[in-house]
Amino acid sequence: MLQTRIAIAATALLTLAFPASAQFAPPPAKPAAPRATAPSPRAASCHNGANFDRFLADVKQQAVAAGVSQRTMAQASPYLVYDQGIVNRDRGQRVFGQLFTEFAGRMAAPYRMQNGQQHIKRHAAAFARAEKEYGVPPAVIAAFWGLESDFGVNMGNLPTLKSLVSLAYDCRRSEMFVNETIAALKIIDRGDLTPDEMIGSWAGELGQTQFLPVHYVNYAVDYDGDGRRDLLRSEDDVIGSTANYIANGLKWRRGEPWLEEIKVPQILPWDQTDLTVQQPRAKWAQLGVTYPDGSRCRATISRPPCCCRWDATGRPSWRIRISRPIPSGITR
Repeated sequence: MLQTRIAIAATALLTLAFPASAQFAPPPAKPAAPRATAPSPRAASCHNGANFDRFLADVKQQAVAAGVSQRTMAQASPYLVYDQGIVNRDRGQRVFGQLFTEFAGRMAAPYRMQNGQQHIKRHAAAFARAEKEYGVPPAVIAAFWGLESDFGVNMGNLPTLKSLVSLAYDCRRSEMFVNETIAALKIIDRGDLTPDEMIGSWAGELGQTQFLPVHYVNYAVDYDGDGRRDLLRSEDDVIGSTANYIANGLKWRRGEPWLEEIKVPQILPWDQTDLTVQQPRAKWAQLGVTYPDGSRCRATISRPPCCCRWDATGRPSWRIRISRPIPSGITR
């Protein structure tokens, strides 16, 4: 989903024009410890037949070996339960059945763009600081902020630890979510959030710009100086952390294009239109890729771009770029 979110943020930036207000929702109420539901039998197949309890014991050992304290483990244990409903959500993501242009049109909605400018004005000092320190313009940060949570209004309502450990036990992306579970425990251990404060999306993302826990650990910064990295309630922390992630995680480079409309020929070899395929612009030109006016793509970036098809419906073509080989959508 990262490439899709980047693409939509780009779409929002192209039309960012703003005057209205957004209301921050109050922090979610602290829930009771979640209840477990029985895991699917197939989940054990990638864990040498281990049931969930045995699997969880191993994850806890890995967390302690990674430096998580016993105090944190005791605090978090009531929340480390399995929920088959989380896995069902992961396997039934309807977003992948939508055309990119339709999804982007819905997500980069006018009300989000209208809210953005007011947030940029309201938090002008934090945005200016972030731009100075990380080189990321306010509009870029605001595009991600609005897309991910409507500026803090929609951050999710599910216990994060339950989501993470359920996805970790499932076989589809087990290793990834074991690492995310351990990272979430580190967030608790360093005092940023408590287990009952960790409420977010079904996929385990946290805060107003929906960081996965590994990103939270690596890129969250204490921008308001209160000693915590609080991406649920502190707008300053959200702005600084998002800028840090865009700059150092996504490798933002000021001045390099990251979304460009292009025109592609009917005979373009579609097996080359993948995020893993990087070609010099001269190569894409040789394959017949041009700007909409027919002019050649200019060599304005330091690394080869990718082209990636979002659909094949005859709709407008796009290449998305965030100054690294992620770009990309060619849609036809």
